[in-house]
Amino acid sequence: MSDNTDPPKIEPIEVAEPLSRAIGERYLTYALSTIMHRALPDARDGLKPVHRRILYAMRELRLSATSAFRKSAKIAGDVMGNYHPHGDAAIYDAMARLAQDFNVRYPLVDGQGNFGNIDGDNPAASRYTEARLTAIAETLMEGLTENAVDYRPNYDGTLDEPVVMPAAFPNLLANGSSGIAVGMATNIPPHNLDELIQGCHAMLRNPEITTSELVDLIPGPDFPTGGVMVEPRSVILDAYESGRGSFRTRAKWEIEDLGRGTWQIVVTEIPYQVAKSKLIEKLAELIQTKKIPLLADVRDESTEDVRIVLEPRAKTVEPDVLMGTLFRNSDLETRFSLNMNVLIDGKVPKVCSLKEVLKAFLDHRRNVLRRRSEHRLEKIDHRLEILEGFIITFLNLDRVIDIIRYDAEPKTALMREDWGKPHARAMSEKDYISPAPGEGELTEVQAEAILNMRLRSLRKLEEMELIAERDALMKERAGLADLLESDRLQWKQIGVELEAIRKQFGKGTKLGDRRTAFAEAGVIEDVPYEAMIEREPITVICSKMGWIRAMKGHVDLTAEQKFKDGDGPRFAFHAETTDKILLIAANGRFYTLIGANLPGGRGMGEPVRLMVDLPNDAEIVYLTVFQTGQKLLVASTAGDGFIVPSEEVLAQTRTGKQVLTVREGVTTAVVTVARGDHVAVVGENRKVLVFPLAELPEMARGKGVRLQKYKDGGLSDAITFSLADGLAWKDPAGRTRTESDLGEWLGPRAGAGKMAPRGFPRDNKFT
Repeated sequence: MSDNTDPPKIEPIEVAEPLSRAIGERYLTYALSTIMHRALPDARDGLKPVHRRILYAMRELRLSATSAFRKSAKIAGDVMGNYHPHGDAAIYDAMARLAQDFNVRYPLVDGQGNFGNIDGDNPAASRYTEARLTAIAETLMEGLTENAVDYRPNYDGTLDEPVVMPAAFPNLLANGSSGIAVGMATNIPPHNLDELIQGCHAMLRNPEITTSELVDLIPGPDFPTGGVMVEPRSVILDAYESGRGSFRTRAKWEIEDLGRGTWQIVVTEIPYQVAKSKLIEKLAELIQTKKIPLLADVRDESTEDVRIVLEPRAKTVEPDVLMGTLFRNSDLETRFSLNMNVLIDGKVPKVCSLKEVLKAFLDHRRNVLRRRSEHRLEKIDHRLEILEGFIITFLNLDRVIDIIRYDAEPKTALMREDWGKPHARAMSEKDYISPAPGEGELTEVQAEAILNMRLRSLRKLEEMELIAERDALMKERAGLADLLESDRLQWKQIGVELEAIRKQFGKGTKLGDRRTAFAEAGVIEDVPYEAMIEREPITVICSKMGWIRAMKGHVDLTAEQKFKDGDGPRFAFHAETTDKILLIAANGRFYTLIGANLPGGRGMGEPVRLMVDLPNDAEIVYLTVFQTGQKLLVASTAGDGFIVPSEEVLAQTRTGKQVLTVREGVTTAVVTVARGDHVAVVGENRKVLVFPLAELPEMARGKGVRLQKYKDGGLSDAITFSLADGLAWKDPAGRTRTESDLGEWLGPRAGAGKMAPRGFPRDNKFT
């Protein structure tokens, strides 16, 4: 009989909570995870979790500095499977960076194969490269087997991983670190290990040392790629005091004499984290766009060392001026931002000063030293206990052999037997005291060790070796006991360990010598662009369709020139290569061209729209040479205008500068140099109005004010002149006519005006 009744329905439990609180709690959890377990390094060992797991996994694979290399894919796979459940690409990238000597001051991974280069190329795939630990990386993990640090379960609880590395040297500052967390970031430059250890020694001698005294020993970062730091000491001191700041670094360069007065500049070191290939591309772009006319060519002649050759335009160029200009316009000079935001004790993020970071490291080393000493003390006590049993065996060898041969339970019998007084030994407060339960009795550990002895150990010489070993261990134990009781001895031992690291990796070694030099920045003069260009006369020609060219020399402006089919002359004037050329478009935007950058006059030129961002529907209204101190009258076809100083219309970019604001259907009608004291305007209705120039406002940009009132049509032309000289124009026959009596046309600005004088041109233009 089956039960056809429906199973009972389980109603879902609804938990009501405000959305803001729900999102806030979950985002806070994510943020803390990112800060604690991904982006910020630990102040004690200077490592992020992924780097710590990579080094630990390589140690577990026994990839020491003297072992054979293993495939990087194997290492990344072990890290991912055992400790770091993230993408293998991310793990491999992190490991590859630890092997790049141009990114890491003291590489922690020894790579074999293509691990990238200073040009910015990526490493080869993990299946093609091999790796092992470096000698300095092994010092970071010394003491892992001696209970130096705490362990925690890995992500699935099947293995244990260290919470922090013992870190025999201040890796955080030695190799630096960078990362972006949630709401915070860190960026720490690498430093010289020898100088850092000197700073640690100074702190051990004087815990109250000032940051200024530390900076005397640690003058600044030491980048893997070298370079020259030009930051003043006061700025460096402030950065190390607050934990925030920046360091200005330049490329290292020298002048190479080529003979006969010619020379070239050779760059041998570039700033940290600058990709050489992109740097050269930028320099080539500066040459192509003629932004730095002093530079003629750039070549990359690098092999294993950096060698970038810079050729000057002429041998008369000043090298300092050329390099100063390049420092301003390229990554030959960069700034490295300092933000020492680190995890204190692996728990609390904090922006630390230089002194605080070193103190966190030294406190960690003291804790490691105590834990290793206590661990060693336990091992010594255990060994001494066994040695006491062995010595008793040798003193009572026949009885021990008899018990082992004939007793059914030799272990119990050995422990039950009274062996008399223990072997004679000193009984000071720091000496070993036998853990035997009673006078002359053996412990379980001693009895087990006796039963496990080999027959070959029962020779007379062995007894002497045991006694010597016991005495040596008791002496070592006394020293460890003294060490654990004395703060002074602990700090002294830390100093000894640091000095050993300094001798192994400090000055005079392959890794130890300082690479980044120090120098004063000096005053880089702001060299005008015109000063970098050789001054030569040119003739600028622009066609109706906007094709522009510059012919060498001042040619006859009336001479016939060649143009493309359907095109013809529009503008032609004399200029120089150092001149700035103003181009005014119908949309009211002003553009700036450089005479030296204009295409040569052998062909038809190039479209000006390739040089500036001039819209296709915007015609060129005016083209002239820029002159300082001038004032320009600008006006639109709607009859609005104003006076603008010439300095206000220069554009710094291709997009130009909007000076005259025009609405839809209105264009720029007039741009002319303002001279004299009056303005004459003529509309499409052929009415002329003359009013004082002073009635026009001077503005940097805008729509302007009304010049003339119209019922129909708009503005045709405008001109400025001196009233005393009269108003001149050319009649249809090409003769110049001057009207001196202008009383009929004089009036206030924005008036309608009167009909033009007899003989005024039909095109309604004054010129």
